[in-house]
Amino acid sequence: MTPPPSSPSASDSTDGKCHQWRRISQMPVLAFPFRLFFLSAAFGGALLVPLWMFLLTQGGMDSLALAPLHWHQHEMLGGFLNAAIAGFLLTAVCNWTGTRPVDGGALLALWLLWLAGRLAMMFGGFWPILASIVDLSFLPLLAWLAGTRIWHARQYRQLILMGVLAACWVLDLLFHLSGSPHYLQALVVLAAVLILIIGGRITPAFTRNWLQARGRDSAQVRTPSCATPVGLILALAVAVLVALNIHGALLGGLALAAAAMVLLRLFGWAPWQIRDEPLLWILHLGHWWVVLGFVLLALAQWHWVAPTAWLHALGAGAMGTTIMGVMTRVAMGHTGRTMALPTGGIVLYALVLLAGVLRVVTALGWLPWGLGVGWSAGLWSLSFAGFLLLYWQVLTRSRVDGKPG
Repeated sequence: MTPPPSSPSASDSTDGKCHQWRRISQMPVLAFPFRLFFLSAAFGGALLVPLWMFLLTQGGMDSLALAPLHWHQHEMLGGFLNAAIAGFLLTAVCNWTGTRPVDGGALLALWLLWLAGRLAMMFGGFWPILASIVDLSFLPLLAWLAGTRIWHARQYRQLILMGVLAACWVLDLLFHLSGSPHYLQALVVLAAVLILIIGGRITPAFTRNWLQARGRDSAQVRTPSCATPVGLILALAVAVLVALNIHGALLGGLALAAAAMVLLRLFGWAPWQIRDEPLLWILHLGHWWVVLGFVLLALAQWHWVAPTAWLHALGAGAMGTTIMGVMTRVAMGHTGRTMALPTGGIVLYALVLLAGVLRVVTALGWLPWGLGVGWSAGLWSLSFAGFLLLYWQVLTRSRVDGKPG
């Protein structure tokens, strides 16, 4: 007699689940942190602003853990900015230290923690304390994953980034505890500080390398010795005063001095030399936005401009432009592709730049609020939706050169 078919054993079921998990963890999108987190940052950029506009026009959601305006401000930092930071930092730290990337299941777990924070802030209105705990869990883990690699490799100069991340977490904690928006405003200043630190390393280096590869004079690209340390100290001092909600002439003077230091660096990088390379001039423009943001912050202290215009110059302008520039560059370079924009890529830059301009001029009162915010929100969303369209296959498929990563 033929024996009856046996039912699957518990071990067979476990083996099947493990095999399925291995298949998921080996997906190309989990091969390197920039892939999953850049896609997430782009989704955030495409969805968060239109969703906020919907909440403004159609009414709030009772499920939000914060009031709609504060939710918008917080998620542009905790959702959009933090995803971009994670993608860049966990990718760059491998180059700095020669260590393996966070990948596979570990990367997926980190991303799920980031996602849980976003869902908690959207649907945690009935459990605000739990929502805050979940939201605050991401940055410490990100800093630990990067910081331990940096420490063991003795790359101590990179620890300044860990210090800035720690300051970001403290400001986020203080905002959750108090609900005071000036902590979020200080976080925007710290985002500018991160741009100055990271951009201050990669922008002149990429500019110099590009000029050398084309036989041009790369010796013109240099950073004045005092500009970087003095500029960072001044920018951090601005962040401290904003966090302490101290306004007036002191803040205005520090902001103007910080803008001058950034401007000095920019002229040292010979920006006129790279006007025909979009992947470079977009990074330079990110720094010009920082200059404008600090100048507007200073002018606001003497009531010469609207008090929030600087926030949009640093947020929609500097953050949006720099993140778009870094994502488009890293996505091509780290997947083995030619370092160039794909067809239509220049449109992404135009859209994000125009969105920033419209948001700032609206804050200055030069455009009607509804018209200016509506157009800037639409253009901003289109720019990051366009990134998803152009770079989805780049970030979800294996490297074209067959190398791991």
